[in-house]
Amino acid sequence: MTVADFIIRLKNGYMAKRDSVDVPYSKLNESMLTKLKALKYINDYDIEGDKKRTLKVKLKYDEDVAAITDVKIFSRPGRRWYVNYKDIRPVLGGMGTSLVSTSKGVMTAAETKKNRIGGELLFSVW
Repeated sequence: MTVADFIIRLKNGYMAKRDSVDVPYSKLNESMLTKLKALKYINDYDIEGDKKRTLKVKLKYDEDVAAITDVKIFSRPGRRWYVNYKDIRPVLGGMGTSLVSTSKGVMTAAETKKNRIGGELLFSVW
Protein backbone atom coordinates (compact mmCIF):
# COMPACT_ATOMS: atom_id res chain seq x y z
CA MET A 1 0.00 0.00 0.00
CA THR A 2 1.32 3.41 -0.92
CA VAL A 3 1.50 6.52 1.22
CA ALA A 4 -1.06 8.15 -1.08
CA ASP A 5 -3.54 5.32 -0.46
CA PHE A 6 -2.95 5.61 3.30
CA ILE A 7 -3.66 9.33 3.57
CA ILE A 8 -6.59 9.22 1.13
CA ARG A 9 -8.24 6.51 3.27
CA LEU A 10 -8.00 8.87 6.26
CA LYS A 11 -9.33 11.84 4.27
CA ASN A 12 -12.24 9.82 2.85
CA GLY A 13 -13.09 8.58 6.35
CA TYR A 14 -13.31 12.18 7.55
CA MET A 15 -15.41 13.22 4.56
CA ALA A 16 -17.84 10.34 5.21
CA LYS A 17 -17.99 11.27 8.95
CA ARG A 18 -16.78 7.80 9.99
CA ASP A 19 -15.68 7.07 13.56
CA SER A 20 -12.80 4.86 12.46
CA VAL A 21 -10.96 3.65 9.35
CA ASP A 22 -9.05 0.41 8.71
CA VAL A 23 -5.60 0.67 7.12
CA PRO A 24 -3.28 -2.23 6.21
CA TYR A 25 -0.38 -2.57 8.65
CA SER A 26 3.17 -1.54 7.80
CA LYS A 27 5.92 0.01 9.89
CA LEU A 28 5.76 3.18 7.77
CA ASN A 29 1.99 3.48 8.28
CA GLU A 30 2.41 2.97 12.01
CA SER A 31 5.12 5.64 12.25
CA MET A 32 2.99 8.10 10.23
CA LEU A 33 0.04 7.43 12.55
CA THR A 34 2.26 8.03 15.58
CA LYS A 35 3.17 11.47 14.19
CA LEU A 36 -0.44 12.27 13.26
CA LYS A 37 -1.53 11.32 16.78
CA ALA A 38 1.17 13.55 18.32
CA LEU A 39 -0.01 16.41 16.08
CA LYS A 40 -3.63 15.71 17.19
CA TYR A 41 -4.97 14.90 13.71
CA ILE A 42 -6.29 11.52 14.96
CA ASN A 43 -7.47 10.29 18.36
CA ASP A 44 -5.73 6.91 18.49
CA TYR A 45 -4.98 3.73 16.59
CA ASP A 46 -4.93 0.01 17.43
CA ILE A 47 -3.16 -2.92 15.78
CA GLU A 48 -5.62 -5.76 15.08
CA GLY A 49 -5.14 -9.31 13.80
CA ASP A 50 -2.35 -11.86 14.02
CA LYS A 51 -1.58 -13.16 10.52
CA LYS A 52 -3.00 -10.26 8.52
CA ARG A 53 -2.58 -7.19 10.70
CA THR A 54 -4.52 -3.98 10.21
CA LEU A 55 -4.45 -0.59 11.88
CA LYS A 56 -7.81 0.65 13.17
CA VAL A 57 -7.58 4.45 13.20
CA LYS A 58 -9.99 6.40 15.43
CA LEU A 59 -10.71 9.71 13.69
CA LYS A 60 -10.89 13.00 15.58
CA TYR A 61 -13.66 15.58 15.30
CA ASP A 62 -14.01 18.90 17.12
CA GLU A 63 -17.70 19.81 17.33
CA ASP A 64 -18.50 17.96 14.06
CA VAL A 65 -15.52 19.53 12.26
CA ALA A 66 -12.94 17.07 10.92
CA ALA A 67 -9.37 17.40 12.18
CA ILE A 68 -8.07 16.86 8.62
CA THR A 69 -9.78 19.04 6.03
CA ASP A 70 -7.47 18.42 3.08
CA VAL A 71 -4.16 16.85 2.04
CA LYS A 72 -1.57 17.36 -0.68
CA ILE A 73 0.38 14.28 -1.72
CA PHE A 74 3.91 14.84 -3.01
CA SER A 75 5.66 11.45 -3.33
CA ARG A 76 4.10 8.80 -5.50
CA PRO A 77 5.48 5.44 -6.63
CA GLY A 78 6.38 6.85 -10.05
CA ARG A 79 7.78 10.15 -8.76
CA ARG A 80 9.62 10.35 -5.46
CA TRP A 81 9.93 13.88 -4.06
CA TYR A 82 13.18 14.40 -2.14
CA VAL A 83 13.89 17.69 -0.38
CA ASN A 84 16.66 19.34 1.56
CA TYR A 85 15.64 20.71 4.96
CA LYS A 86 16.20 24.25 3.61
CA ASP A 87 13.61 23.73 0.84
CA ILE A 88 10.70 22.74 3.11
CA ARG A 89 8.09 25.51 3.27
CA PRO A 90 5.32 26.11 5.84
CA VAL A 91 1.88 24.69 5.02
CA LEU A 92 -0.84 27.38 4.88
CA GLY A 93 1.29 29.80 6.89
CA GLY A 94 1.80 27.31 9.71
CA MET A 95 -1.81 26.06 9.87
CA GLY A 96 -0.81 22.59 8.64
CA THR A 97 2.25 20.39 8.58
CA SER A 98 4.22 18.12 6.27
CA LEU A 99 5.56 14.64 6.97
CA VAL A 100 9.02 13.72 5.71
CA SER A 101 10.53 10.24 5.64
CA THR A 102 14.18 10.62 6.70
CA SER A 103 17.03 8.29 7.58
CA LYS A 104 16.10 8.91 11.24
CA GLY A 105 12.44 7.92 10.69
CA VAL A 106 9.29 9.86 9.85
CA MET A 107 9.50 13.49 11.00
CA THR A 108 7.44 16.64 10.71
CA ALA A 109 8.77 19.55 8.68
CA ALA A 110 9.68 21.45 11.86
CA GLU A 111 11.67 18.48 13.19
CA THR A 112 13.62 18.15 9.93
CA LYS A 113 14.57 21.83 10.07
CA LYS A 114 15.61 21.52 13.73
CA ASN A 115 17.69 18.39 13.06
CA ARG A 116 18.98 19.79 9.72
CA ILE A 117 18.12 16.62 7.80
CA GLY A 118 16.31 16.15 4.48
CA GLY A 119 14.38 13.23 3.05
CA GLU A 120 11.36 12.16 1.02
CA LEU A 121 8.49 14.65 1.30
CA LEU A 122 5.45 12.39 1.74
CA PHE A 123 2.43 14.69 2.13
CA SER A 124 1.10 17.87 3.69
CA VAL A 125 -2.00 17.89 5.86
CA TRP A 126 -4.21 20.67 7.22
